[in-house]
Amino acid sequence: MAKPPVPTPPKPGQESVWTYPRPAICQPTHLPIRIEFAGQVIAETKGAIRTLETSHPPTYYLPPDSILSGVLLPSGRRTLCEWKGQARYFDVLSGSRRASNAAWAYDTPTPAFDPIRNYVAFYPALVDACFVGGEKVEPQPGGFYGGWITSHVSGPFKGGPGSMGW
Repeated sequence: MAKPPVPTPPKPGQESVWTYPRPAICQPTHLPIRIEFAGQVIAETKGAIRTLETSHPPTYYLPPDSILSGVLLPSGRRTLCEWKGQARYFDVLSGSRRASNAAWAYDTPTPAFDPIRNYVAFYPALVDACFVGGEKVEPQPGGFYGGWITSHVSGPFKGGPGSMGW
């Protein structure tokens, strides 16, 4: 079993991911969100929804109409989230570049997550850059989770070595 983490005390203006709830929740944000890939802005909105879960940095879901037409290609991959339901994945395409399984959405989420129905989340590690309020994010550690780390959250964050049992 993994050693229990010691939360990093949040600085002024920060949220601790250790105060986020379990089970997870979703909430709207009006911060500007931008995704860049292959030298262009492929998505931009001030109408995103973020999901919050203990030990995870927020994941941002963007409305479909904020994403450039033609950049998402269904990949056939599916996963199951205990809180949100079944996700379907997309490859992200632009010009000659392709990022496999770099985005996902929930067509029929659980009732608590109905606000993110058909909204799309992106793995920051698989696109060129993701921004929240103009700040470039860091990807959540590991390759499974899609959280976005900014200076507004304190960890430690699930996903890195030794965090599986958190």
